[in-house]
Amino acid sequence: MSPATGPFEFYHETMAALGRNGIILLGGDPPNPMTIGWGSIGEIWHMPVFTVLVRPTRYTFGLMENAKDFTVCVLPEGFKKHLAICGTKSGRNMDKIKVCGFTLEKSSLINTPYISQSVIHYECRIIHKHFLDPSALDPDINEKYYKTRDWHMVYYGEIMGTYINSEVAK
Repeated sequence: MSPATGPFEFYHETMAALGRNGIILLGGDPPNPMTIGWGSIGEIWHMPVFTVLVRPTRYTFGLMENAKDFTVCVLPEGFKKHLAICGTKSGRNMDKIKVCGFTLEKSSLINTPYISQSVIHYECRIIHKHFLDPSALDPDINEKYYKTRDWHMVYYGEIMGTYINSEVAK
């Protein structure tokens, strides 16, 4: 993995992957890969931040609640099946890392590893979290996405490092 010149260098590629088939969030101990389709990259408190959302019903939620950091991994084309498994199957019932054939590598700046098959990965330190406030949420969004009232926890991760795997990116 080669470090990026800045935390936002691969913003467009990351957002395109997020909207296409999703990207992988890894957090907790042991880390569990979960596909996310919602997230954002921006600047908050004069820091580069990756914001991810996790519902309390997800296995990853309990792991994230005890985590100090997380990685976000952008997989290359050809991993649609892996993303589907990580988005629909629970780590409570299976080892998704093994099932998907992922190899975890030690991160450079945080404790949570990243998936070596990633083309891009972000290493993030959790700096804030909060549950979505349904009373402050647009009623149409509340009705469309929260019929079961399982509002997300929003995790704000300071982007400590952004990396590209030049071997995979070819």
